[in-house]
Amino acid sequence: MKYIGAHISASGGVENAPVNAHNIGATAFALFTKNQRQWVAAPLTEKSIELFKERCNQYDYTPMQVLPHDGYLINLGHPESDGLEKSRAAFLDEMERCEQLGLDRLNFHPGSHLNRIPIDECLKTIAESINIALDKTSGVTAVIENTAGQGSNLGHTFEQIAQIIHYVEDKSRVGVCIDTCHSFAAGYDLSNAEGFKNSFDHFDKVVGFKYLKGMHLNDAKKGLNSRVDRHDSIGVGLLGAETFKILMKDPRFDNIPLILETPNEEIWKDEIEQLRLWEK
Repeated sequence: MKYIGAHISASGGVENAPVNAHNIGATAFALFTKNQRQWVAAPLTEKSIELFKERCNQYDYTPMQVLPHDGYLINLGHPESDGLEKSRAAFLDEMERCEQLGLDRLNFHPGSHLNRIPIDECLKTIAESINIALDKTSGVTAVIENTAGQGSNLGHTFEQIAQIIHYVEDKSRVGVCIDTCHSFAAGYDLSNAEGFKNSFDHFDKVVGFKYLKGMHLNDAKKGLNSRVDRHDSIGVGLLGAETFKILMKDPRFDNIPLILETPNEEIWKDEIEQLRLWEK
């Protein structure tokens, strides 16, 4: 079964996210558990935690249908000690929030070398950051999102993701989220049946589908291998409808949260309905 949703607003409190997801007909959702553009936020209150759990139960959202996303400031591969320590502390806080909410995964962008350290060193630093957070938490999987490869961001090749996983000590608590737009921008041509098959066969060989814990379903405004991350609405961009028709009929993408981050939230309900039709 496909669980389809969107990255939902948690404005006013995390407890509002399940309600907002239900209102657009979503069977999955993503959220920020705190302001994504701040290093530090007030702790979650017991009331918010209790209401979040109650509403997830009310609307039939299990942990496997929810894909929280960490803040944008975090860089787990930061080349400088101060930036790295701030990032690690913020990431641990995000993992702990997921733990409090009863969620079992946290999606994050792996990190950037900022053109100051070698790629291999940065990948090892990212893995070390993950190890630290896993040691201090329980029950939450760290889910690495592939990137478009903008600037000095890492994680745009499946090989880089596999290298991070290689250095993670507890492989039962590391996973991957594949973003369709990022994949296309990074050079994986998902826009046609042959390219889609080749790309995901390569993913399975290099990383492995056992690690796939979620997906971001986004069309792309910029071209193949552009290294530019610009999302478009489903079927409107350069990927086109074919990508998502293929994906929705592929059982390898069952039982994980499939999350829209498309730019027009006013049509999320329509996009969810369209994806569901393509699943049949």
